[in-house]
Parts: sequence; structure tokens; C-alpha cells
Amino acid sequence: MNLQWQRTEIEEIDLINKLSQELTLPPILSNILYHRGIETLDDAKVFFRSGLEDLYDPFLMLGMEAGVERILKALKNKENILIYGDYDVDGITSTAMLVSIFRKLGHDVHYFIPNRLVDGYGLSRGGIEHAQSLNIDLIITVDCGITAVDEVKYARESGIDVIVSDHHQTANELPDAVAVLDPKQPDCPYPFKELAGVGVAFKLMQGVIQKSEIEPDFIFPFLDFVAIGSSADIVPLMDENRILTRAGLEQLNRTENLGLKSLLRNTNLLGKTLGTGQIIFVMAPRINAVGRMGDAMKAVRMLTSSDADEAQEIANLLEQSNQERRSIDEQTFNEAIDMVEKECDPENDSFFVLSSEKWHQGVIGIVASRLVERYYRPTVMISTDNGVGKGSARSIHGFDVYEALESCNDLMLAFGGHKYAAGLSINSDEINELRDRLNGYAEEKLTEDMLVPLLSVSGEIRLPEIDSKFMQVLKMMAPFGPQNPRPVFSSKGIKIVGSASIVGNNHLRFRASQDNVAIDAIGFNLGGLLHRLRGNTDDIEIAYYIEENEWQGRISTQLRIRDIR
Repeated sequence: MNLQWQRTEIEEIDLINKLSQELTLPPILSNILYHRGIETLDDAKVFFRSGLEDLYDPFLMLGMEAGVERILKALKNKENILIYGDYDVDGITSTAMLVSIFRKLGHDVHYFIPNRLVDGYGLSRGGIEHAQSLNIDLIITVDCGITAVDEVKYARESGIDVIVSDHHQTANELPDAVAVLDPKQPDCPYPFKELAGVGVAFKLMQGVIQKSEIEPDFIFPFLDFVAIGSSADIVPLMDENRILTRAGLEQLNRTENLGLKSLLRNTNLLGKTLGTGQIIFVMAPRINAVGRMGDAMKAVRMLTSSDADEAQEIANLLEQSNQERRSIDEQTFNEAIDMVEKECDPENDSFFVLSSEKWHQGVIGIVASRLVERYYRPTVMISTDNGVGKGSARSIHGFDVYEALESCNDLMLAFGGHKYAAGLSINSDEINELRDRLNGYAEEKLTEDMLVPLLSVSGEIRLPEIDSKFMQVLKMMAPFGPQNPRPVFSSKGIKIVGSASIVGNNHLRFRASQDNVAIDAIGFNLGGLLHRLRGNTDDIEIAYYIEENEWQGRISTQLRIRDIR
């Protein structure tokens, strides 16, 4: 698929030059900072130097006072507490973090994560009945619960108090809980709205520690959970998320958590420098795997284990589950491609809605994302069983899939999510109508430009400019993620040293040269671009990330290719 390069122009030249002088940076790096809202020296200090001391007061969040007071009462009276999480990485790390912090406070708690295939998403009547069987006095939801109006009512009628801790979009009615913590809820004055579920849970415990007059650093060792959950949930890595994730990555790189160490050992990452990329592409799929295939409780047990052998045993199970998930993922992906080619019009359809009784609910979200990458159309994958379908929606840049689903609210049993990812349940006999309605909605909203995938290029540089200081500043800009993406640079007039080759699973490898400087380059899954490096090799332009490659104890600069012209 051809990419449309969207180059970031240098604007406000005088301001950029002033920022370059004050920061002693090349203009291209100052321009990148400017386009991320960093316009002054003070802005740069906040961006580069903000630390945990700059976190917002948790009591700015609506509901925090009531939530903290209820937890302190439970601790004082030694009440039974249940942490109720979601089965994705954000929910799993939120649950493990709260369990670990309560244990450190000397209060053992129960935890429950619904089985994706049996219980479905979020706080449920069955989950509350499980809490009843444990004589639970207080349920704390993490990464779920904001739309659980009936379920919270049922819990309270059963004599169980509920604190809702969530970060998803709110519905018209909020649950009647002891406290509702969600920066997105109406009238919440909290200054940062984009915390992950694990971030909101962390703020809740930060409030508990603050009210207990315990030193703030009491909970900082658990920030590795925050970094993993926030990175995996693809929240904007700006403002407070940036502070929490950066500190969490530092903690992760020295973690003593037995479960995380076992996971890192299995993936050959133990002892290596970890960033958001390793979390998203290596750690998160394995933590997610047991939840996708069934029982996410095992992942929480691994992350909270005090037994090294148990932690390693569960980490091995996660690895097996991930291998199984990948096999089912590949089979489902191939079936979905066949369905698109036979039943849809890939060139003219605006929205793909696919369904099958054969698909595993645990992989349809991943496959929907892969279909979006392949065809660049908003996509819903639905797994049906006994007349009911459960679906995952994924979108393209600029198209709000949550709003699209909201326009079809009358057809669905339930739905929820974000701008670019959502989930739904629907009666099977309504799927065809959903397909027609979503296509009609997308035809009105989508423009031709939106249907061409964009590659945002921060600017053109020459390879000799990639020196030690350039690399140092790039590293200081991390952690990278939404609203603070890893910069993509371009270079013209590139020559190939030797010959390019395809290695591994369709990866393109070559050595790029310009002005007597040569740097190794790799393009993952870009073997199809090999022909662009042949023939007239004096007129090659490449777009790439700049990264450090660690191999057998040696660290070298590497270009990760995004596109070739």
C-alpha cells in the first residue's frame, strides 16, 4: 500500500531559531518540539525535566475524597475488598498493582477478572455474585465500571459498596457508586483527561497514601505496572502520562517483580534497556494472551507472585498461550481476507463489517487491526454464538468509530470504547443492518484524503547529522506514543552499500550511505519494497525512525525504514 508522506513544515522560523539557540539544538529538532506544543525554554524544561514531584494532586479528581475515605474505612475495619479488573493489559496491570499495594499496606485483598468467553466485559451480575460468595464489603473496579449502572445498583442492594475507577467514555447516566473516578466524567476538574485505567487506579492509591500520611515514594516501586498498562492501552504519552510512563520505565528496567522478570527472561529482554516499543510488541501480547484465550486471572497471579518458581511457570504458560493465540490469529486473518475479497468491495466499500461463528472472541480485535493495516478501512469483526455477536471495531486516522457505533446504538445490545477502538454486542439478525448503516455513515464522513494512509515526516536530514548529540536529544524525547510519536525523518540521494536483501519473515535489510556515512537499515515486513532499491540507486529517498540496536552487548545506530521512494 502506497503511503502519503505528510511533511511537517518549519513554521514560525524566528521562534524556531530562538528555541534552537536556547536549547542548542538543530532547527529540525526544535521544529518537532514546537509542533508538540513546546514553544519556549520553560516549556522545554517541563517536557524534558518533569518528574514525579510534578504529578497533579489526586484530590483534584471528582470523587477522590469519597473514594479514599471509603478505602481508609475498609482498611481500619479490616473489611473484605475485591479488586475487579478488565481482561486486557491495562486492566490486568491495574488489578496487579492494587493487589500489590494493598499487600504492602498489610491488607490482603481478593481480585477478580471476568473470563472473556464466559462472563463478557466489565462489572457483571455474575461477578457480583462471586463477590457475595466471598463476603466482600467493598468492590473497587479498575479499567471498567463507568457504564455499569444496573450492576452497581445490584451490588448495593446486595450490601456491597462499589468504587468505580475507570477512564472510558461516560454514558448519559453514571453508576450510583460510593465514588466514581473517571477524569472524563462531566464536571470533573482534573486537569488531565487522558489517563489509562492503570493511571486512574494509581491516582486513587496516591490519594490513599497521601491521606494516610505515608511518604509518597511508598507506591513508586509499582510504577512499572503503570508504564506497561499505559503503553499497551495506547494513551497519549504527554502531560501526566509522560511523567508516569517515564518513571515507570525506569522502574521496569530495574524491576524486582518476579513475574515481570520471568516474562522478560522468556523474551530475552532481561537486562536490556526497555522502552514503550518492547512493552507494546513483546510484553503486552503475552500478558494479553491468557485473557484473550480465557483466564486473565493467571496473569495477575504471575504479576503478584512471591514465589519465583510459580512466576516462571505462569510466564511459560503465557508464552504457550501467545503461541496458540498467534496461530488462531493467522487462521482468522486469512479467513477474514477471503471474506473481504469475496463478499465486500475493497475499493469502494467505506466500512467492513465481517462476522462468523467460527471466530475466537479473543483474537478478533487483533485481526480487525490487521485488516485496517491491509485495506485501510474502518473494520468491525464479530464472533457470533447462539444468535448473539460480540465484536471489536478498529478505525483509521481521522474517523471516530465510537461515534459511528453511537449512530447505530438502537441496533446493538451494548457498545463502548474510544475514537479508534471499540467493542460491541449485537443480536446476529441485526448484523446486516449494522453493516448497511455503518457504510452509510462512513460514506458521509470519510474523505478521499482520509482513505490514504499518512506517514508523517518530521523533516529531511542528511545521515552525517545523526551524531551522538542528535541521538541523545532523541532519547530524551522518549517515551514515545500518541501525541508524542517517534519522529520520522527522510533523506534523499541515498546509495546502497553492497546489495539489499530480504531476511527473516519478509524484512528488508540494507546499508544506507550518504556523504561517506553508512548506517544499517531494516524495514520490517517491507520485503515488497526491495525492487525500489534496484536499478537507479542514485535517486533513493527513505523515510525512517532512528533507533539504537542492541546485539550481543554492542549498541549501534540503526535506521528503521518506514517507506522508500
